[in-house]
Amino acid sequence: MLSFESDYTEGAHGRILQRLTETNLEQLPGYGSDAYCRSAKEKIRKACGCPQAEVFFLMGGTQTNMVVIDTMLQPYEGVAAARTGHVSLHEAGAIEYHGHKVLELPQHEGKISAGDLKAFLEGFWQDENHDHMVFPGMVYISHPTEYGTLYTCRELAELSGICREFRIPLYLDGARLGYGLASRNTDVSLPQIARYCDVFYIGGTKVGALCGEAVVFTKNNMPKYFLTRVKQHGALLAKGRLLGIQFDTLFTEDFYLEISRHAIEMAELLKEGLHKKGCRFYLESPTNQQFLIMENEALAGLQKKAAVSVWEKLDENHTVVRLATSWATSRENVEALLELL
Repeated sequence: MLSFESDYTEGAHGRILQRLTETNLEQLPGYGSDAYCRSAKEKIRKACGCPQAEVFFLMGGTQTNMVVIDTMLQPYEGVAAARTGHVSLHEAGAIEYHGHKVLELPQHEGKISAGDLKAFLEGFWQDENHDHMVFPGMVYISHPTEYGTLYTCRELAELSGICREFRIPLYLDGARLGYGLASRNTDVSLPQIARYCDVFYIGGTKVGALCGEAVVFTKNNMPKYFLTRVKQHGALLAKGRLLGIQFDTLFTEDFYLEISRHAIEMAELLKEGLHKKGCRFYLESPTNQQFLIMENEALAGLQKKAAVSVWEKLDENHTVVRLATSWATSRENVEALLELL
């Protein structure tokens, strides 16, 4: 059975497993206070061009979004996000469960526009009844988005400017950030993300790590007593070395970007083959997620031999299907999938 269902169906890159094995019997302090975590944080600061950044390691994407949003917002505040944003649709209401409403905005191929955001914020503050409403306290975006699309540097600058105008932080979900940075169709770099975003995270789980996300606070704005708040959420890992060693490996000699480029190369190979076969695309994605429109009967046949993600129903006869490549996708598997299609 071929698997193009997601980009974290494999375990971890062999280089990471090797480092974990090599350091396994070292006796190290816990909770992220070990030398590997310190080294990884310094390498991330350097890669971001942000020496003042505060870096904290957490286990997974939903956990990271929940902890960051909950600790940065006041009880009366919510987070503005695209209707298709991960916190809106695919996190089981984790944000609302911790007391913060997700304030949904229109989406444009997964992205929010500066115009829509400004209109929303102006509308809130002009409403004479806003004291009886959930205050917008943060803006959430993902890069790449849930549709594999990317913000441009200009779009990030515009969103950042609006957030500064209304004095709320801009938070970027980087679960697949490596695949966005490695795309041939981007003008966004890590230093630019650090410049325009108040907080973001670098995804490891989907980009070669066994688990783990690196949260980066860029404006000396990490919530007070953040470690304690993380522990209150049940999210503090005692063996913090597990995350530090992985990110120290990923950020040695541009390894994070190196393995991300492989996923992009495989996605481009897949896309080229799909176009040659005359397949219908739902949209053009420049990253590792590709979205096809398939007839339901053809999809049922494909699913007998390959695992894919059913993204949404287009109409009663057609379905939008996601095909995802990763750091581990082989050329042979891409060619085998094309044969099935």
